[in-house]
This record gives sequence, C-alpha cells and structure tokens, in this order.
Amino acid sequence: MNQVRIIGGLWKRRLIAFQSINGLRPTPDRVRETLFNWLMWDISGKNVLDVCAGSGALGIEALSRGAAHCILIEADRKQAEHIKSSLTQLQCTTAAVICAKAEQALPQLTNKFDLVFLDPPYSLNLWASLSEEIDYLLNEGAKIYVEADQPLPQLKLPARWKLIKETRAGQVYAGLFEV
Repeated sequence: MNQVRIIGGLWKRRLIAFQSINGLRPTPDRVRETLFNWLMWDISGKNVLDVCAGSGALGIEALSRGAAHCILIEADRKQAEHIKSSLTQLQCTTAAVICAKAEQALPQLTNKFDLVFLDPPYSLNLWASLSEEIDYLLNEGAKIYVEADQPLPQLKLPARWKLIKETRAGQVYAGLFEV
C-alpha cells in the first residue's frame, strides 16, 4: 500500500493510502505545493471536481483547505473504496466518490464547479475529450488545474480556458487555467 501526505489545512500531515495501480501517479509534492500556493485564495467555500481522482490527494487537499464540497471520480473500484475510507477516517462529510470512468460520470453531473482538477492517466490521452465534458459544468471564473506529460498547448483544451499559471517538474507539465 502506498501513501501520500496532505500538505496543508485542517488535515495537514495526515496520510492517505492508495493502491499500486498501473498509471496511478499522485501529483508530486513539489507540484502540489505550487498548485495550492496558486490557489490559496480560491479554495474556501468552493465546489470542487476531481475528475480522475487516483489517490484522491488533490480533492482531499482542497477539502483540507476549506473547499465546501468535492466530487471525486475514480474508475478503479478498489481505489475508489480507499478514497472513501480516507474520507471516513478524516471525518469528512462534504465529499462524494463516484466509481466510474470519467467519460461516463461527467455527463451525469448537474452541479456547477468553481475548481476542477484534470489529471487523467497519461497513456489514455483524455485531456481534449474530458475538457469538453467539463466545460459545461464550470461556473464563470472557474479555475481548472491540468497536469500532463506533454506541453499544455498540445492538449487541445477549450479556447475559453485561459492559462494563468504554469510550471514543469521533470516530465510533468502543470497549468492553472481560468474560464
């Protein structure tokens, strides 16, 4: 069993367990720290969507830092159960875990979101298709974090998503977009 540490907020230093699944790679600590520094004033009270939750670290970190609610979508049944277990251990009642492929779950959502984490398994190359589905679920001014293994302009994201911050750590390209 692998673990990732929450960096800040209510559950700072708490560990979340996750499965060893092919393609599951939690956002590196350095990148997560940069991301949440960017979002410092944009989390409290917000509705969050973690599209390909994986370990759940991004969604749970947002909740730890004051997000009002988070929906985490995870396709792997065992990993979805680990996320639910982590949320239970943290006594979090403001999150929901959907066990389904993101392509199936997104069209079913009716909520509008202020913050979205889009970090799909790199090998599936889902950025363009998932971003189209997500685009309809965004509130005006929403922020979208995108992580990829290729330069962000190559991902074919919606034109109305404006890149406001970006970083790179090794093979990880990360950017924060705003609607």
